[in-house]
Amino acid sequence: MKSYAFILFTFFTTLLTAQVTYLQCGSLFDAEKKKFLGPHTILIEGNQITAVKKGHQSPSNSEDRLIDLKSKTIYPGFIDMHVHIEGEYSPDRYLKVFQNNPEDVAYDAAAIARRTLMAGFTTVRDMGGTGVNIALRNAINNGKIKGPRIFTAGKAIGTTGGHADPTNGFRKDMVGDPGPKEGVINSVDDAKKAVRQRYKNGADWIKITATGGVLSVAKSGQNPQFAEEELAAITKTAADYGFKVAAHAHGDEGMYRAVANGVKTIEHGTLMEVRTMELMKAKQAYLVATISAGKFVAKQALIPGAYPEIIVPKALAIGAQIQETFKKAYEFGVPIAFGTDAGVYPHGENANEFIYMNEAGMPIEEAIHLATYVNAALLDMGNQLGQIKAGFLADIVATDQKADEEITTLTQVSFVMKNGEVIKQ
Repeated sequence: MKSYAFILFTFFTTLLTAQVTYLQCGSLFDAEKKKFLGPHTILIEGNQITAVKKGHQSPSNSEDRLIDLKSKTIYPGFIDMHVHIEGEYSPDRYLKVFQNNPEDVAYDAAAIARRTLMAGFTTVRDMGGTGVNIALRNAINNGKIKGPRIFTAGKAIGTTGGHADPTNGFRKDMVGDPGPKEGVINSVDDAKKAVRQRYKNGADWIKITATGGVLSVAKSGQNPQFAEEELAAITKTAADYGFKVAAHAHGDEGMYRAVANGVKTIEHGTLMEVRTMELMKAKQAYLVATISAGKFVAKQALIPGAYPEIIVPKALAIGAQIQETFKKAYEFGVPIAFGTDAGVYPHGENANEFIYMNEAGMPIEEAIHLATYVNAALLDMGNQLGQIKAGFLADIVATDQKADEEITTLTQVSFVMKNGEVIKQ
């Protein structure tokens, strides 16, 4: 007869033994080498991948779990480097600024976060909102709601009347004089204070609007909007506080100044000229083209009433050019990251960017490499995200077909796991 001590030892040993999940896959995408491999089995304990083995392995312990995805193709969780998680396009979006309370924004953002995760994007970089994006990130990290892992810029930084000025288009008694706290700067001192304020708020990145924009209620969509000394102050202060800087930019002069002063990613890059491409290659600055947003706004601008009149000519002139600029930059050898500007178009459709990049000449294997391996490195998470590899977080998605055989399969992911938890199956 077994002793009471032995029974207790066995009981507590069983409790302490973590359940192992065996995830059998028909094909596995190697994000580092940019190629599809044959059948593999991924072993997962808790939120971490512990082993990746060739062939189909089965559990030997009855306590372990088997997930049969032998008919599926498996990828690391996708990463979108440009989203606006707090909201998305609607014909009344400019009116909602005056109607929605922060609580309304938060509930909308929670629903958007779940939709994004269900689309296979387990990590996103949020490029500016009201500040609710920081609270949303924290709620997701603390397990209160389901959503992608968020790296956020909090509120973007612009100049008076610039693309990130939150009071553009308001009547004069409501305009006020927003400053660094609200994301508006007009001097070197303002620039430093704005960065430090975002550090205080808990942001992960700094986002500036180096040129005019399409959807802001302002005339120009491309003029440079920061002086050189302001840009230098932002990037230097950001570096002191452990931030990288992203710059919204459509016009070439504004993006050239931004790259020259140490900005790491250029968002959109629509009117980029050869001199800026050369500089980006030299400085290893990345283009986040957001073709999805360009196509969407150009199409919507043809619908009467879809946008305020001041926006329509900008949308028609700029939106339609982004895919062609991406093609030129790619062929030139500019470093590229994957980002979509979700929020300008409906969230959850992020994977269409793969199709648009492929249409412009990028092999699908490379596009997936950017949305996993490259993006993870840009987020300083290259040793935890972006690969299916022992020691990495168990962020895994699956499609019914191989993307190199049917690219649209990426828009219909059938399995999502984040941090070892099955979200969609």
